Amino acid sequence: ARLSPDGQRLALSTTDIWVYEWQRDTMTRLTFGESLGGNSAPAVWSPDGRYVIFRKPGEGLFWTRSDGAGQPQLLVKGTPAIWAYSFSPDGKRLAFSETSAGTGVDLWTMPVESDDAGLRGGKPEMFLATQFGELHPAFSPDGRWLAYTSNEGGTNQIFVRAFPDRGGKWQISESGGSHPEWSRNGRELFFRTLDNHLGVAPYTVKGDSFVADKPRMWSEKPLANAFGGGMNYDVAPDGKRIVGFMPVEAPQAQQAQNHVIF
Repeated sequence: ARLSPDGQRLALSTTDIWVYEWQRDTMTRLTFGESLGGNSAPAVWSPDGRYVIFRKPGEGLFWTRSDGAGQPQLLVKGTPAIWAYSFSPDGKRLAFSETSAGTGVDLWTMPVESDDAGLRGGKPEMFLATQFGELHPAFSPDGRWLAYTSNEGGTNQIFVRAFPDRGGKWQISESGGSHPEWSRNGRELFFRTLDNHLGVAPYTVKGDSFVADKPRMWSEKPLANAFGGGMNYDVAPDGKRIVGFMPVEAPQAQQAQNHVIF
């Protein structure tokens, strides 16, 4: 589930890509049998809200118009394990992760051009490749930083590096974390904890240094475990609300969702 830049629409990744507009309570289907499989990767909005990026396993990353007009178009070819996650604020660069031979899952960025005809991807550029797995790259609201997940210590943790990378890095989470998301109008970095709660770490920037405070739990309520460990929350543009998949609280609630009375 990913919110549009204006917070008015919600892109959902299932076996297809859908956009839900809650003011009109309508669902728009963007793909039709595109062989997405169980698509645990998020659908990524362009900063202007006109396009949505998604992946087709074994083919690469595709873009399509968010209003449902037109057909999906190839943005970049990729391996079966390629996942798009975040646009830079100006919409000119896309961050994604992809499995590479010898180094596992690495972080890449790619220049993207936009015009009336749609999106065009440039040559991908390696951002970070190590012997460990790096996932879930997320650009900061000012485009100066890239948050990501890494298992370099044996457990998934959240790290931040400057963009472009200058070699320094800062660990944000303490007891494990994944799927970092920035508050778009504040100084907070959210992430998912290992037990499916939301953590948040306030931060400040001092010159070329990133200074994060001790992370805390954002809510006592746990999130539902999304299929394949996929993206199960997003941060609203105002930074004060979270949209997320929530577990059913009681068997009675589950039953109420699965029968109809005529």
